[in-house]
Amino acid sequence: MSSIGRFRRACYVILRTAWVLVCAAVLVVAGIAWSAVSTISTGVERSHAIAADAPRSASGRNILVMGLTTRLDLHGEPLPADVLRRLQAGESDRGGYNANTLILVHIPASGPAVAMSVPRDNLVPLSSGGEGKVKEAYGRAKVAEEDRLRAAGMADKRQLERAGREAGRRAQVQTVSAFLDQPVDHLVELSLIGFYHIAEGLGGVDVCLKNATEDPLSGADFPAGPQHLDAGQALSFVRQRHGLPGGDLARTRRQQAFLSAVARRLTDPAAVAAMIDMAQRDVVLDAGLDLAELARNLPSEVRFDTLPVEGGAHIGGQDVNRVDPAKVRAKVTELATAPPPPPPNGGVPCVD
Repeated sequence: MSSIGRFRRACYVILRTAWVLVCAAVLVVAGIAWSAVSTISTGVERSHAIAADAPRSASGRNILVMGLTTRLDLHGEPLPADVLRRLQAGESDRGGYNANTLILVHIPASGPAVAMSVPRDNLVPLSSGGEGKVKEAYGRAKVAEEDRLRAAGMADKRQLERAGREAGRRAQVQTVSAFLDQPVDHLVELSLIGFYHIAEGLGGVDVCLKNATEDPLSGADFPAGPQHLDAGQALSFVRQRHGLPGGDLARTRRQQAFLSAVARRLTDPAAVAAMIDMAQRDVVLDAGLDLAELARNLPSEVRFDTLPVEGGAHIGGQDVNRVDPAKVRAKVTELATAPPPPPPNGGVPCVD
């Protein structure tokens, strides 16, 4: 296989694994444009939320991918009005800092990797104390840290935003790690605008729906069957949960379908350039993630699955997922040792 062919295949694997976290790193594998890898390594925001002496996975490597609901940029500034309009996601003060997308990617020493989606409404113990939805760990810790720093005299908005986000990342990593009983070696963070920029940079994505669906809250209005979505439609596609069988769990499968759709577009240098541009604007990686080293040890295949829930409940005015931690942890162990089979014929099936 040519170096370009290896490069494209590696990009496909990586994008299915965790959006764009290391797509540029496979340039190393392909022997192409080391300067582009260097640009990514130095140009992407870095986090120190995972301490250098934190516990590490003994059976490979675990990467936690977090997709935030915030309508703000990396510095806490509102997005331009025209961008908010295209997002169809409300005003800049909506969304908060919930981690609505949580995927633990396990990369073993050998064999296929597995990307395990953690349903966002799972009721779990939070690292800050008490119970809450797993998605809330980030936002609660961010607010608490900013309040503490303001009381101590810090007034600079950007400093508060950065410190608050670092506290949020630490809390989200610790909460997911404790819930799954798995160390988290690395993290990748992407906000709502990142989803949009991915689809925009690629000129849209191709998906397939089992049934026609409409949801004014997300802006979704799609016929059944295969179709091409522009950037705004793609964001509506991954945000929709109302009117779907399975609700939020169906949305989780849509997120997986979106990642696969993006991966299939990475067949030309222009698409890769779009991914690099998006990474520099919208992605945060932990400081310990060595892109070149990771690229050299990537598996040739990544498969998706969703961790189990026991059923729904209504607690404190909120709908939550009841979970059995023992069953969830057993499933994580099972998937880490025996990933699910690949999609039929190597394709991506239609989703709800």
